Amino acid sequence: MSFNKLKIGAFVLGISMSLCACGTPSPEVTDPPQKQALAIKNQGGSYKIGNPYKILGRWYYPKEDYSYSEIGTASWYGPDFHAKRTANGEKYNMHSLTAAHRTLPLPSIVRVTNLENGRSLIVRVNDRGPYARNRIIDVSKKVAQLLGFMEKGTAKVKVEIMEKESKNLKAALLGEGTISEVTAAPSTEIVRSEIGEKVTPVVSAQNAQKSALQTKAKTSLSKGYYVQAGAFASYDAAERLAEKLEGFGQTHVLQAEVDGRTFYRVRVGPTDYREEAIVLQSQIRDYGIPAAHVVEE
Repeated sequence: MSFNKLKIGAFVLGISMSLCACGTPSPEVTDPPQKQALAIKNQGGSYKIGNPYKILGRWYYPKEDYSYSEIGTASWYGPDFHAKRTANGEKYNMHSLTAAHRTLPLPSIVRVTNLENGRSLIVRVNDRGPYARNRIIDVSKKVAQLLGFMEKGTAKVKVEIMEKESKNLKAALLGEGTISEVTAAPSTEIVRSEIGEKVTPVVSAQNAQKSALQTKAKTSLSKGYYVQAGAFASYDAAERLAEKLEGFGQTHVLQAEVDGRTFYRVRVGPTDYREEAIVLQSQIRDYGIPAAHVVEE
């Protein structure tokens, strides 16, 4: 085979590999832990803590620290690292909600709050850095955009690890059982309020009242992105939660039939862009509803 043919073959192979890589979906922090874990593994990523290491004359000691909370300066990194491997083996995607930290387990789930404007986001730590002495976290370009400091370059932030979410993702990656919690995806088993109010399933004695309540609930919503805060077997419980969330925007109680059972979903929105809904989701989770998640109509 001639040298030119070898070059052409290598070029075609490189293009094919690039196309395959592009077709691998990025793990999204808004996904359930099992789905995140599968996407992480498909990219070659894994759970790791790592050994102590030395950068620019300073030692760092990675460890599991589920009480971690720190205030400091955040920066961001983007095009120069896009599609390159992160410290836990994933492919860095500057358009995903990820970050780099010097010592937290990889991956970990953290809440990053911009203390200069109050915006807050949940992100997945999957890389190491930054190593400037006055910085505590390096976020993706997308996170910097949503937190409102991309143009400025840095911001004063608070970084807090989310213990349950981090442990669940670790367990999913290691094939262990996750902590019992309300699932991120709609489920026929969601029959309680995420703010602590117990709700019992609808029973036959309630059927007459239920038919009247169903007329109050919507069966469809306009197009857009919503944050679903809960799903209940009781319309009254759903309505009470909707009232408590009115400060976050327009609330809706949506009736749904799942496996022959009626549920009432509480949603806030809509927003025109998914990124706006992700910010809203973070605010509602901060309010005390960790299972809040984004849905598209």
